[in-house]
Amino acid sequence: MKNVLNLVFAVLLLIGCSEIVEKRKDELPPVVAPFSDLDTLAINDWWNRGENPILNLKVSRDSVIAFGIYTVSNQTLKLSAQLYPLYPDESRELRLEIEENGAWKEIQKQKINDIGWSSLFRVENWNDTKDTKYRIRHGLKSQFEGLIRKDPKDKETISIAALSCNSNKDRGMRENYVRNINHQNPDLIFFAGDQSYDHTEHTAAWLKFGLQFRETFRNRPAITIPDDHDIGQGNLWGENGKLSVTKGSADGGYRYHIEYVKMVERCQTAHLPDPYDPTPVERGIGVYYTNLLLGGVDFAILEDRKFKSGPEGKIPQQGPRPDHIRNADYDPTSIDLPELTLLGDRQLAFLEHWGNANKQVIKVVLSQTGFCGGAHIHGQKANRLHADLDSNGWPQTGRKKALELIQKAGAVHIAGDQHLATVIKQGINEFGDGPWAFVVPAIVNDYYSRWWWPENEKPGANPNLNTSLPWTGDYLDGFNNKISMMAYVNPESNSKGGGYGFIRFDKKNHTTTFECWPRYVDVTQEDAEQFEGWPITVSTPLP
Repeated sequence: MKNVLNLVFAVLLLIGCSEIVEKRKDELPPVVAPFSDLDTLAINDWWNRGENPILNLKVSRDSVIAFGIYTVSNQTLKLSAQLYPLYPDESRELRLEIEENGAWKEIQKQKINDIGWSSLFRVENWNDTKDTKYRIRHGLKSQFEGLIRKDPKDKETISIAALSCNSNKDRGMRENYVRNINHQNPDLIFFAGDQSYDHTEHTAAWLKFGLQFRETFRNRPAITIPDDHDIGQGNLWGENGKLSVTKGSADGGYRYHIEYVKMVERCQTAHLPDPYDPTPVERGIGVYYTNLLLGGVDFAILEDRKFKSGPEGKIPQQGPRPDHIRNADYDPTSIDLPELTLLGDRQLAFLEHWGNANKQVIKVVLSQTGFCGGAHIHGQKANRLHADLDSNGWPQTGRKKALELIQKAGAVHIAGDQHLATVIKQGINEFGDGPWAFVVPAIVNDYYSRWWWPENEKPGANPNLNTSLPWTGDYLDGFNNKISMMAYVNPESNSKGGGYGFIRFDKKNHTTTFECWPRYVDVTQEDAEQFEGWPITVSTPLP
């Protein structure tokens, strides 16, 4: 009987929603988007769109607030609210309330942006010495509740969970990740990019990501940074914001409308601490590189795509694609030209300043991808590449400048993007003289897997004796960069190599422990095992 009643209720709800949509069919949106062929499920007369494979955006009106996401740094709270699309006659105002002495108190109101359906609350002089319950409210019924955690500066060990590459090949929920991460209870969660793979429908895909992961950041701070797929490109060489005009965008720049790019960055990064230098790049595209101080750990947040040079037309092409080098006999110096950029002068200046400040705390660099070529095979076993210009192994001079500053700061590096988890000790001039780097696995690794598979199938010098993995030790990547491979996760591994990273920073002993957990392992069980080769604990002495 209960099932019958539920079915009747669902049918009535669908009928009611259909009637509402039919009545609104000819209504006009109060804001017309500056683009018509992007984000079509959430712009203009969005209510007239049919079903889509991503997410039903026509939700009950008491559920229009999908999630909130926040950081607190230097006593400033920044909290973004993400909504489902609103109808023309609905309020564009949000309220932020906090709980004080058992009662809710409104502390701020903000307007909602119809392009992307987000809003930002910024509260200065935030008391970060205590946990504070918050709720975001819209209208009379819709609300989202969570907890702003106190700064965990009294803890001896600070931990973060790190994830990337949330492929739409699996549109299901992420229950395993939510259970595992909440059980391990990190102080911070970091999403390194590619939260969305629906290139031209960011709002729907970002909402879907939020539904999948919001229970991991409802009650803890989170860092999200967009990567190439988020802004609608297979690869991104931002080249200071210029327009890309060639297929694949290897000429450098952004393919889609600048307001779409700005929308994506606003939704994903507005809640980060204020940028170090907010000056926009070309065409008014903003920047978000910054740092976050949490629990006595200083996290630098980089944009390792935005300023990077595109290869097409600048270097000799070494394969059918301008960004793929297949000729193993090429001269690596021929592509390391003085006019090429990786992080750019602005971010290098930021890293220099950041490294010289707060020298008494552990330092961590967070970015989209790794500073070397850490994969040999891309997509399928037959597709061996000598070098991939999408990685931060190129341009080599830009890599060297970045790694010198990261090493000078005494920092470790955490990134994603590669669909191949690795721990590498970077080499700058010699093997092992650079920083430790952990590239975390893909959330879903059924899409474009990668392999670490040296062509000679031999270990390098100084292999890692603490693992049964066959190919560890010192190698040159496809750009002649020196790297020391300590551990890797090929797709034949548990969960097809999919999973997440968990990193523990021991402030007392100045060590960092990298953990790498398969997607389908239950960490609540005593026999839960990490990928082969992990955990890895490294010394991170203060500079």
